[in-house]
Parts: sequence; structure tokens; C-alpha cells
Amino acid sequence: MVITATNRFVTAPIVARLGIETLLATECEMVDGRYTGRTTGIPCFREGKVTRLNQWLGDNAFSLEDSYFYSDSMNDLPLLEQVANPVAVDPDARLRAEADQRGWPVITLRS
Repeated sequence: MVITATNRFVTAPIVARLGIETLLATECEMVDGRYTGRTTGIPCFREGKVTRLNQWLGDNAFSLEDSYFYSDSMNDLPLLEQVANPVAVDPDARLRAEADQRGWPVITLRS
């Protein structure tokens, strides 16, 4: 699963290419085949990620037991706090400090 604040029309092709079946992304409103610049539903941002994920979990009979969530941004703290295994990936300074304080793993994907 990928859960992202980025809109679906940008992320869907990437997720499909990676063979990932589930995408929770911010949905953009379309009227008459054109994007309006507004979102629909609950944006996948901060607490909205938690809300959208909990809706998906309920609809699909899954739980967060043994789950992992990887993030680089303090904006994802609400979801990092919900999962069994939070991981900070090349985190921003605020998330790095939070991860260090909580003893969460910090990894880098940079060479």
C-alpha cells in the first residue's frame, strides 16, 4: 500500500508500475473532464492519512498489527504514531529529532 498526500493522478501510474495494488491519495475534483483545483473527500495529509487509512482498514478487514510506515516528514507524525513499526527515511530535521527521541529507526536512501 502507498498512502500519500500527493494527488492520485500523479501517483497512480507510479504505484501501478511498482505493482502495488492499493493507493490512498488525495483526490482532485473534476468537472466536465477538467480539474477544478479543489480536492474531494478527505485529503491524505496529516490526520487525514490516519482517517483514510482507518476507513480502508475497516472496509478491508485489516489491522495495523505488524505494520510499517516509512516517512521523511513531520507531517506524517499522526500516522507514524499509529503503526507498529514507524521508520524515518531521510527525515526532515523535526522528524529526525522526534525519531531520535522515540527510539524509532532512521534510515537513509541517499548514497
